[in-house]
Amino acid sequence: MTAWPEPVLVTSFYYGDGEEETMKSTHPHTLRHASIQSMHISESSLLLRRVMLGGLLRPLLAACGLVLLPAAAAAVQFNYNNGFYYHDVSNGNGNGEIYFNGVRLFVESPQSSVSATRGSSVTLPCHFHYEPELSSPRRTRVKWSWLPANAVGEPAYPPAAPVYAMETQVMVAMGNRHRSYGGFRGRVRLRRSAPGDLSLVINELRLNDTGRYRCEVIDGLEDESVTVELELRGVVFPYDSDKGRYSLNFLGAQQACQDQDATLATFEQLFTAWDEGLDWCNAGWLADGTVQYPITAPRDGCGGSDLAPGLRSYGQRHRLLHRFDAFCFSASIKGSVYFLASPTKLNFTEAVRACAENSSRIAKVGQLYAAWRLTGLDRCDAGWLADGSVRYPITKARVNCGPPEPGVRSFGFPPRHQKFGVYCYR
Repeated sequence: MTAWPEPVLVTSFYYGDGEEETMKSTHPHTLRHASIQSMHISESSLLLRRVMLGGLLRPLLAACGLVLLPAAAAAVQFNYNNGFYYHDVSNGNGNGEIYFNGVRLFVESPQSSVSATRGSSVTLPCHFHYEPELSSPRRTRVKWSWLPANAVGEPAYPPAAPVYAMETQVMVAMGNRHRSYGGFRGRVRLRRSAPGDLSLVINELRLNDTGRYRCEVIDGLEDESVTVELELRGVVFPYDSDKGRYSLNFLGAQQACQDQDATLATFEQLFTAWDEGLDWCNAGWLADGTVQYPITAPRDGCGGSDLAPGLRSYGQRHRLLHRFDAFCFSASIKGSVYFLASPTKLNFTEAVRACAENSSRIAKVGQLYAAWRLTGLDRCDAGWLADGSVRYPITKARVNCGPPEPGVRSFGFPPRHQKFGVYCYR
């Protein structure tokens, strides 16, 4: 049997702490046909270039396995990660090989959350860079995705772990090529104001654009991402239907808010409203399928006088069987809400007609709340709204205009033949 010659090829493995370990080949042909690249020990591999060793291939691989397997096993056992990355053939050395280059990709945002108004444009910041800095640009791809606020699936009942929705694509881009998706099509673009700037610009903001946005930068086999929360400035208001208190299941609550130019409020929006003074002793649906209500002045019948102020929660409820009120959220409006001057009071049918004859339409509840909160609408005259309710907005409390606190006063849903003023929207 032919004796093996002395080892003639030395290849290095580099660890995260800078230590070096060597492996020697066991056949002279290896010098011409095989190389082992420096790489992460948990992903070590042997590259064979046009190896034609015949029966010598098997002992060569067996010998390499004796060296590589202990290192790989140790890496798995201790979950070792040296923080370095690899790149695929699109950024490789031209020979279809993956190589280790010691460069780290960083993706950052100077703001974790951004707030804006409905109908406006907003920029969600995202920037990337390499360390150490590269001497020439690389081919990178960016993907923006979106998880709507409180996006959860239908839970089981009794309540179990909710099923959270998947992120949906907003936009992908590489170089000068880009594509947007769904309701964002035609409304989004990348800012690109400087090298590494991949900030997302969203135009014509909608009520349901709120949520968590993810900026993911992909370079070969590696990718990094950062998230930015988008919030709309607006107002939370309690809402019940003309059928009376606690008559809405979850789907009915969603539709009721939508009909009033609003959406179901999120937990964060209700919490902010409570922090700003909202006190309401009727429980209502939120966007995540929970039922809660805000209390600033603890009292009997509203969770008890022994509890501290806060949000009272019934937790997840059955979305079809259980019935409550709703907490809706309305943001700023493009048009204006106004009280229509009329020489006489109007019933509901006459009120609808009067707004139409004034080149307007009868205002919705969400529009009235937004005008009161965001534009300071103040009027001590009760007027019809589109849902058949009668309300009026007060920003400066005064005698004969309801309670001593600012707010939107409500007469509920009086018979439609009764006479009031009307609030129009143009």
